[in-house]
Amino acid sequence: MRKSFALALGAMMLAGMATSEAAINRADQFVTVLTGPTSGIYFPIGGAFDKALKDYGYNSSSTATGASGENINAILTGQGELAIAMSDAVLQAYDAYGAFQGKKPAKNLKMLMSLWPNYVQLVTTEDSGIKKFEDLKGKRVGVGAPNSGVEVNARMMFEAHKMSYKDCKVDYLSYGEGIKQMMNGQCDAAFVTSGLNNATINELGTVKKIYIVPIEGAARERLMKKYPCYSVGLIKKEVYGTAKDTQTATVMNIMLVNDKLSDELVYDIMNGINEKVGIIQASHKTAAANIKPDFYLRAKPIPFHPGAVKWYKDHGYKF
Repeated sequence: MRKSFALALGAMMLAGMATSEAAINRADQFVTVLTGPTSGIYFPIGGAFDKALKDYGYNSSSTATGASGENINAILTGQGELAIAMSDAVLQAYDAYGAFQGKKPAKNLKMLMSLWPNYVQLVTTEDSGIKKFEDLKGKRVGVGAPNSGVEVNARMMFEAHKMSYKDCKVDYLSYGEGIKQMMNGQCDAAFVTSGLNNATINELGTVKKIYIVPIEGAARERLMKKYPCYSVGLIKKEVYGTAKDTQTATVMNIMLVNDKLSDELVYDIMNGINEKVGIIQASHKTAAANIKPDFYLRAKPIPFHPGAVKWYKDHGYKF
């Protein structure tokens, strides 16, 4: 009797597994991962998510974009399934303020997982004369592509310092473009809000002595009070060979999805990411340090997709 029961139970389990596998035909699922400019780390890490999902059987692809702002709009209009974005920009879209003022609150944005913290890196050179944020007055400043995550972030930094774009000669340049302009003597400073050891900043360091303008004191306190998605950060002098450590602020990157994706699909995508996470970690040292199962829930700026919630609960995570 026990033997026949065990056989029956085993058959039921196998049938259940087969049914679950059949529910998602991965080869028929097109998953586009929206990344960022080729000069930043969104691009290689987003590409690694694509590779991980391909290895898991999905018909996936990745594409370079203008990063957070463009990615948010693309997710809302069904032009991609997964997208990397900074949580401050996502919050603005979700609640329709800041760069998304006057638009409908984007409540169909849902979160899959936390990724890594972006550091506010206001980059200049030792010979620019810029030592503190207020020294930007009258200077040529690259603030990021219009409504990109970097540019949204730049506006918040100016606000926190009780300044505005009117105080500077603002150029709406991606940070890769801003750094190149700095190398050519056509720009004085550029916002590079990204993970540490950014390749474009390192490139600047081959021809100029780098200086990172601190974000600290009362301005940082005002920033974190109004926008709780920010926290204290420190850029060690060893990262870019600067003369000293630099105080700054950080904001978490997250992986976005649209709530129109089925719970079953999102659950299976989470399975694939978790099983193939080594591919993602190998793409960049920032990914290796931060994209780990224990860190998936580090930030919760907006609600998680129900399929992701089920995955986390089934795997012992607590919200």
